[in-house]
Amino acid sequence: MQPEQTIRRARRLCKAPTRAEDFFRSLVRDRAVEDLRFRRQVPIGFYVVDFACLSARLIVEADGGDHALRMFDDAKRDAWLTSQGFRVLRFSNSDILARPNDVLAAIRNAVGKPPSVRLRLPPSPEMGEGRRI
Repeated sequence: MQPEQTIRRARRLCKAPTRAEDFFRSLVRDRAVEDLRFRRQVPIGFYVVDFACLSARLIVEADGGDHALRMFDDAKRDAWLTSQGFRVLRFSNSDILARPNDVLAAIRNAVGKPPSVRLRLPPSPEMGEGRRI
């Protein structure tokens, strides 16, 4: 895939996020986790990663059910990204949705920082916006 195609693919993916990607984005928006800035659908080389914190060299992938069929491709991709100095964390969509605190703890652990007390919850219908706890 050519770099221009990778950028076009990233833009397409950005416009159609999965439910887990939307939820993860709501968790990490506004640097809510250890002041890390995550960008979504980031082209790196010939790959497009779901979320990347470039300053921490950390990639977070939200894996849907189809990733079980692509484990070899994902391993090859992760090996290349690791060779470029990135740490890759993979979470199933169901883990992101059902166990967000575990996902955030794994991210904090990966960057080697103690847990933060700041957590941004997704918007609630009653509040109209996310709440910090």
